[in-house]
Amino acid sequence: MPGEVVLPILRAGRIVPADWRGDALPKEPNKLKPAVAVEQVGYLGTNYPKVTLVPLTEDPRLAPRTLSLHLQPTAENGCSKPCWAASSLVAATSKQRVRVTKSAVTSKQLEIIRQQIASAIGVRD
Repeated sequence: MPGEVVLPILRAGRIVPADWRGDALPKEPNKLKPAVAVEQVGYLGTNYPKVTLVPLTEDPRLAPRTLSLHLQPTAENGCSKPCWAASSLVAATSKQRVRVTKSAVTSKQLEIIRQQIASAIGVRD
């Protein structure tokens, strides 16, 4: 349809730059920031306008040890320096604010991030 917005299809585990700048409501972090897509592909339908992300940070103060995964740079994840997937900062973000990349965490790392999210929200102790 004319004027229809085409939403990206994101595979869980992909590292994507998310544009959290400017007019985001409710207020989100105010910058372009890498994040890991963590939801199961198609779980909410391909037309659902949001995606669940875990932001990456270089600041260890924003990454509680039990709720963050330390990532070393690899060719697969595309990170230029060590960082943390801050699972405690999980957020839903508009798919229009992300760009699909080939960079990704491993399936084992995605599993750990999902377990940390479950612990953070009280699903798993």
